[in-house]
Amino acid sequence: MKKFAFAALGGAILGLGTTTQVAGPLIAQEAARSTSVYEQLDLFGDIFERIRSEYVEEVDEKALIEAAINGMLTSLDPHSSYLSPEDAAAMRIQTSGEFGGLGLEVTQEEGWVKVVSPMDGTPADAAGLQTGDFITPWTANPFSA
Repeated sequence: MKKFAFAALGGAILGLGTTTQVAGPLIAQEAARSTSVYEQLDLFGDIFERIRSEYVEEVDEKALIEAAINGMLTSLDPHSSYLSPEDAAAMRIQTSGEFGGLGLEVTQEEGWVKVVSPMDGTPADAAGLQTGDFITPWTANPFSA
């Protein structure tokens, strides 16, 4: 029983020592990294304030912040960028495939516009468009496109 107690005590001391030697520097490194991030953000705030108060011309603060955010994102890769709330709303409308004026949700299939669903009570619904219909060009001559 004494051997077990000494072994357990020895294991606990060894484990505590190892944890302190490994985890201690990692915790210190993370704390230094956090401090570095906050220092960088503080620097950003100082530069922003100096531009705002001392730049030769008056600056649009919102545009300045958006440009900084966009710069941060574009530095990640060529496909990342920031969209303002207005631009994001416009992008959602352009890419959603919904046309409220006509009352259609559409997709593209094999180069043709295909109706996903007409919205109830809209011109598309009144015209009798149905899910699965294709929208094609209309000409006076049915044999030409």
